[in-house]
Amino acid sequence: MIDHVSIKVKDVEQAKAFYEAALAPLGYARGIEYPGGMQLLVEGEPGDVWVAPLPEGAEAVPTHVALRAADAAAVDAFYEAALAAGGTDNGAPGPRDYHPGYYAAFVHDPEGNNIEAVIHDWSE
Repeated sequence: MIDHVSIKVKDVEQAKAFYEAALAPLGYARGIEYPGGMQLLVEGEPGDVWVAPLPEGAEAVPTHVALRAADAAAVDAFYEAALAAGGTDNGAPGPRDYHPGYYAAFVHDPEGNNIEAVIHDWSE
């Protein structure tokens, strides 16, 4: 089980605003803040997301992070919130053929990271 992940970004303030809005439908809220970054967490659950600055002079290497949602409505809400917060579409909410029951949405954050919200037990 993953305890936490860090998403490295060039523009931390922009990323903080994006992630706070985009992950709210999944139950994430702002946690610890430190100079240049912050934690987002679901109270009492593992899997914190940290937004952190890239080291000085480092080039961004976009990453993919998939976060579990409670249900399809939360996946849909994540997608809408992420787009409203400055993300770009990378796959509208819907079933995927990865395995039966896989329902997900994908957005690129403002720096190109591929963020996914997913459930594994979707049925029509």
